[in-house]
Amino acid sequence: MQFGMIGGGSWATALAKILTDNGNTIHWWMRNTDTIAHLQKRRHNPHYLGAAYFDVQQIQLSSNLEQVIHQSDVLVVAIPSAYAVSTLANLPPKIFAGKKIVSAIKGMLPNTNQLLNEYLADAFGVTIDHYYTVLGPCHAEEVAAEKLSYLTFSGIDAEITANIAAHFKTEYMNTVVNADVRGVQYAAILKNIYALGAGIAHGLEYGDNFLSVYIANAAREMGNFLQKMVDQNAVCPNYAASVYLGDLLVTCYSLYSRNRTFGNMIGKGYSVKAAQLELNMVAEGYNASKCIHLTNKALKAEMPIATAIYNILWNHLSAKEGFRTIEQILL
Repeated sequence: MQFGMIGGGSWATALAKILTDNGNTIHWWMRNTDTIAHLQKRRHNPHYLGAAYFDVQQIQLSSNLEQVIHQSDVLVVAIPSAYAVSTLANLPPKIFAGKKIVSAIKGMLPNTNQLLNEYLADAFGVTIDHYYTVLGPCHAEEVAAEKLSYLTFSGIDAEITANIAAHFKTEYMNTVVNADVRGVQYAAILKNIYALGAGIAHGLEYGDNFLSVYIANAAREMGNFLQKMVDQNAVCPNYAASVYLGDLLVTCYSLYSRNRTFGNMIGKGYSVKAAQLELNMVAEGYNASKCIHLTNKALKAEMPIATAIYNILWNHLSAKEGFRTIEQILL
C-alpha cells in the first residue's frame, strides 16, 4: 500500500512521521520547493515540528501534486480547509479514480460550507466507500515528542478502515476505528469553535471552575447538533468516545491548541486580523464558526454557545458581552 501525503504543515508532518516510523515509504507533496530542499538536506521540516527527523530514504518529496497522486494508493489530505479547494481544483476530474482518500482536515470548506467528502463527490466523483477520515484526540507537537496519543479512523468498510489504521499504529500511537464518517468530521469542526471560545474565556480571565461548566455545556450542545445529523436508520454513536468528547477536552485545555491560543488573544482585546497575524497559523475555528452558523440555519439545532462565538468573531460583538450571554445559559 503506497501512501501519499498532501500538505506541509504541522499535522501533515506529524502524520508523515507516524507513517515512516511504522516502516512506510511515502510520497509527500509540498507546495514550497525551498521546504522540500531543506527537508531533503537537513531531514526535518524547517517550519513545523523541527524536532521530528526523517529518514530521507522513506520520503519521496515533490511539488508536483498530480505525480504524487498517481504514485499513491492511499492519499492523506492534511491541508487547512481554507486552502483545500485552491489546492485540488485544477486537477483532472478522474484523477482520484481507484484511490482511497483519508481526510485529516478539521474544518469545513468556507466558500461552500461543505465537508471534504461532499466537495470530492461533486468535483471528482469520489464515492463515500473510497473516503476515510483520521482525527484525534491528538496534537502534532506530542506526536513529534512521541508521547502516547490516539488517532480515530472512520470509514464505512470496517475491514479496509482497520487496514489503513494499522499503518499508523506505533509504540506511541494507538488507533481506534468507527463508522461515523459524517459525525466525526462535524465533531472536529465544532470542537475547534468551542476551543476558540475556551481561549476567549481564558483571555477574559474566567477561571477553571467556569471553564469546566463551559466545556460540559459545549459537549452537550455538540451532541445535540450531531444527533440531528445522524441518519435515522443508523446506530447513534457514543458521543462520550475519545474522538468526540476527548478531542473537545484536549483542544479546549491544551496550550498546544492554536484555536485556544487564537481565542485567548481575542479575549485579551486583539482584533481578529491582529490575532491572525500574531498566530501565523490557521485557526480552523474562525471560519468554522461561520460555516456552522450557516449550516445550522437549515438544521435548527439549539446552539447558543456557538452562536455567541460566531457573533464575537463575525458581528463585532464584544467578547465580554458575548460571554455574559453564555453565562446566562450554562447549566
